Amino acid sequence: MTKLFSIGIVLSALILSISSCKKNTADDLPKNDINIANGTAGAYLTNGKGQTLYMFANDADGISSCTGACESLWIPFTVDLTTAKLDANLQATDFATITRANGNKQVTYKGWPLYSYSPSTSDSYGNTSNVAEAAGSTKGDGFSGLWFMAKPDYTVMLANKQLTGLDGNNYKSDYTIGTGTTTYFTDASGFTLYTFSADSLSNNKFTKVDLTNYAAFPFFQPDHITVPSILDKTLFASFTFAGKTQVTYKGWPLYFSAQDAIRGSNKAVSVGVPGKWQVAVKNITDAPR
Repeated sequence: MTKLFSIGIVLSALILSISSCKKNTADDLPKNDINIANGTAGAYLTNGKGQTLYMFANDADGISSCTGACESLWIPFTVDLTTAKLDANLQATDFATITRANGNKQVTYKGWPLYSYSPSTSDSYGNTSNVAEAAGSTKGDGFSGLWFMAKPDYTVMLANKQLTGLDGNNYKSDYTIGTGTTTYFTDASGFTLYTFSADSLSNNKFTKVDLTNYAAFPFFQPDHITVPSILDKTLFASFTFAGKTQVTYKGWPLYFSAQDAIRGSNKAVSVGVPGKWQVAVKNITDAPR
């Protein structure tokens, strides 16, 4: 009897030990509310369910432009940042919230509102519904040329906004007065990147050698290049001018404008004559030699 009793105690202890181990497996531990995943396109942000988080080019000014029907396809990401658990490689200071029209708090990353993707699907009867994108899927990346996975290391992003000059006039993509959005380059924080129409291949013809006018149009000079999926990273390069590095796209030197005090602004389009300073765009012709 004593021997059987002892065996029973040992078995009970073993079962408790196994049970305890199971409770502490990775699958059962609390997950981060915001994570970093890695795929063929590099690192990108996901929510606590492993679903990819996205940025919208229309939101370069930090204000959500996805309202109405858009919200059924692109779900605003909400989480309480005061208690949220972040991946160890993310900085809490990069996250904030904005208040949507319905009062909900949407999370932003480096000023860009975040969304998850919920594409529309049809069943065999022709009924449509929106189903949340599966964990690990990135099919929303590049959607309409305006939606991109949220990457922690972007140095170039895209904006899709109305051009409004320092003169207060609205401009179309051809720099004639009128309304309509233009898709153009910004840095990771949504500040517009420009080209100077008089420049040539890796040749800055605006900045003085003594840099006395540098503050008006500072150089774009990130320490690396990470771009949205619809852009070709190999078309970016750099050169040195007056001891400073300046990044180029298709040979065109890239600049910021001191006139753009806030993200999403593109006031330099009317400086000088409209079109003298142009927003940098994907399909610009190669810089002349």
